[in-house]
Amino acid sequence: MEITDFSMDYFSLKGKNAIITGGNRGLGQAFTVALAKAGANVLVPSIDSSGDEDTRRLVAETGSKSVFMQIDITRDGAPKEIVENCVNELGSVDILVNNAGICLCGDFPDFTREQWDKMIAVNLTAAFELSNTAGKYMKEQKSGKIINICSMFSFLGGRQSPAYGVTKHGIAGLTKVYCDELGEYNVQSNGIAPGYFKTEVTKARQADPKGNQWVMDHAPVNRWGDVAELMGACVFLASKASDFINGVILPVDGGFLVR
Repeated sequence: MEITDFSMDYFSLKGKNAIITGGNRGLGQAFTVALAKAGANVLVPSIDSSGDEDTRRLVAETGSKSVFMQIDITRDGAPKEIVENCVNELGSVDILVNNAGICLCGDFPDFTREQWDKMIAVNLTAAFELSNTAGKYMKEQKSGKIINICSMFSFLGGRQSPAYGVTKHGIAGLTKVYCDELGEYNVQSNGIAPGYFKTEVTKARQADPKGNQWVMDHAPVNRWGDVAELMGACVFLASKASDFINGVILPVDGGFLVR
């Protein structure tokens, strides 16, 4: 490949088909819209369909196609149904964004096995099963992108939710495993580790002087991130422009990890 072969078309996702779990709300919605704006058709499986209408409208405005599934990704057989639906409805599975996740909190002595099991199922096991299933298609077509949504707590410890830190370390490990397994088939597996962004989920911490100051103290940019600032990373890792990037966890954190 020569320098002159490069073009901005490397960032285009036109003709690609993507699965974004939990892609109808929050950061997941941002990833869905970002991929659609870059030209990808999207399939959005979610256990809660309350954000479908708004996300459907945003995708339609881009001109890309969308398919929505109300489904529990932890149910036996669900990952296979999701991947097969993407292939049947859109024609292929080229991009998988393992975004769906939950965080159940509790003080150290009181955190229960039930909370642990539920978080492992959603945050880690479902991502494994979807990656395994989609990866088989990607291996056969000799192309594909797996993008796992990690966290600052893929690198750090964290209190009040031992399962959250463990699952986010685990998803970072899964990213590297599939890099190793599928790299020779032109399938790239990378992760995005968001820092602190202004979303509905973080409103309470934004409003709390102590919590907000903690974020300010750890972010050299001295502010919360805007969700739009996260979208480009997803498009980049889903595109041809990142074909030689594999097994990387990309922090999009305003420098949080530096401190």
